Amino acid sequence: MSARGRFITVEGGEGAGKTTQLATLQRCLEQAGRRVVRSREPGGTPLGEELRELLLQPRASGMCADAELLLMFAARAEHLAQLIEPALARGDWVLCDRFTDATYAYQGGGRGLDPARIATLETFAQGTLRPDRVLVFDVPPALGLERARRRSAADRFEQEQLAFFERVRQVYLERAARWPQRYTVIDATAPLAEVSARVEAIAAQLLTETAS
Repeated sequence: MSARGRFITVEGGEGAGKTTQLATLQRCLEQAGRRVVRSREPGGTPLGEELRELLLQPRASGMCADAELLLMFAARAEHLAQLIEPALARGDWVLCDRFTDATYAYQGGGRGLDPARIATLETFAQGTLRPDRVLVFDVPPALGLERARRRSAADRFEQEQLAFFERVRQVYLERAARWPQRYTVIDATAPLAEVSARVEAIAAQLLTETAS
C-alpha cells in the first residue's frame, strides 16, 4: 500500500503570480518522480467549477457574505470528496491554488465574517485534514491589482476596494506568523526568476522531508 500523499496549497492576493509558481512546483515534483494532481478553489470538480463561475461573475454582486461563505465550503466539500482525499489516499501529491486559508482571508478578513464561524465549517467539511505546507505569495495589494487588471477583466472579487485587499493580506500574514512550521511567505515582488528559484528550493526541501 502506497504512503499517503502530501497536500500543498498556494495562497496570496490578486496578481501574486500563484498560478505561474504552482506550475514551477509541479514541474519540480514530477521531475523527482512524484505523481501530482493539480487543482484550484473554488473549483476542481464539475460542481465546484459551476460554483466558481457563480462566485466570480460580477453579475452576482450583492451576494450576502454568509451565502458566499457557504458556497465556498459547498465547493470545498465536493472537492475533498471527489478529488483531494482520493488522490492523497493513492499516494499522489495534491497541489491546490487556494484552499481554506483563502476563506479566512477573503470572507474573514475581507468580508469581516467571524473566523470562529469559518473554523466551525472548516472542521465540518475537512475533519482533521489541513495542508501539509502553505506557500503564501505576498504582494502589496495595489501592485497585485495592477498586475491582475493588466491580465484580464476584473472578476467580482477584483472589483472590491483596495481596503478589502489590505485586510486579506493582513490575515494571510497573520496566519503565516502563527504557524511558521507549515507556512512559508514568499516575496512576490521579486523578479520572476528569483521567485521561481525560491519555489524550486522549497520543492527540494519538501522532497527531502518525505525521503527522511
